[in-house]
Formats: sequence, C-alpha cells, structure tokens
Amino acid sequence: MIYIIDHKDSFTNNIVHQFSKFDEHVECQNFNKIDYKKLNKAKVIVFSPGPGSPKDYPLSLNIYKRYKKKKKIIGICLGFQQILFNEKGEIVKQNKIYHGYQSTIRVTNKKSIFNNHAVFKVGRYHSLKLKEPFFAKNFEITMRCKNSNIAMAIENKIDQIYGFQFHPESFLTENGNLFIKKILSA
Repeated sequence: MIYIIDHKDSFTNNIVHQFSKFDEHVECQNFNKIDYKKLNKAKVIVFSPGPGSPKDYPLSLNIYKRYKKKKKIIGICLGFQQILFNEKGEIVKQNKIYHGYQSTIRVTNKKSIFNNHAVFKVGRYHSLKLKEPFFAKNFEITMRCKNSNIAMAIENKIDQIYGFQFHPESFLTENGNLFIKKILSA
C-alpha cells in the first residue's frame, strides 16, 4: 500500500492517479487527519506538495521522523522540502518564483538510480529552495536545474528516501511516470 499525505494541494489528486498506476492500494489522507492504522500498513509514504513551508506542517515532520528507516519515503515539492528540513537543511525563498515553469534538469550524481548526465524537462511550482551547502548522512543531491544549478532531487538509497523539487505528475514533466516507477522499484 502507498499512503499519500495531502497538504491541501491542487496537484494531490493527480499524484494519487499517478501512483495508482503502480499499486492498486493507494490511500490519501489530509495531513491533519492521519489514519495511523493505514499508515502503519503502508510500504511507501508520500509527502505531497502544498502551500507554505515545511515548518507549517509539524505533524508531517513528526511522521517523517517516526517512519524514517522503516518505510520508503517519497517527497514531492513541499514534501521534498520537508525531508530536507528534517535533515537540518535550510529552506529559503528563491529570487525567482517558479509556478508553472518547465525547466531542464540533469542527473549530476553517478550514485543516482537514474542515468548520470541524463536530461529531463520537468514542471516546477515552487518559490522556496534548498540553501546549500547541504550535508546529511546517506543523502545525495542527484539532480539539478541545468540553468540555475538549484537542487531538484535527492536520494538516500540506504534509508529508502527520495525527493523531487519538481512535480512528476505535471503535464510539464516529460516521462513523469518514469520517475515514480524507478523509485518504487528501487
């Protein structure tokens, strides 16, 4: 089962549909109405996009801490930022806001589950970013924006934690299902 935590984002239903292509049991619950029986049964937890910043969602931050190393965790946009925030990363406003932008990103780390130097076009909807440098045990920044060099994906294969700053479910993301399929099968 995949358990999606909804941070009241308009994209969450698209994310549910996308993950449903890979698992017939996908549950989605609002971030402040968590069903812990279902969450405990899930093999994968997905932190959805949403408005605001990671610190606005203390319950989600606590869920991450509780299930890290116990379940595969995937963060998308705000969810990506929540993972980084929990790992002592600093999340800051960026100079340019990317809402509805298509950007080219590249795989920059040969430890990635994706082919090193691969290039993708992705949909971006964010005004916050990771301030670097960022160092956390077992975490690698694996994708960056080709133009700005902003961190766009992280992987922690040991603890089974993955995150995207972009939206794999967006129509602006080419081959978005590939990202989800690779992570679910990693």
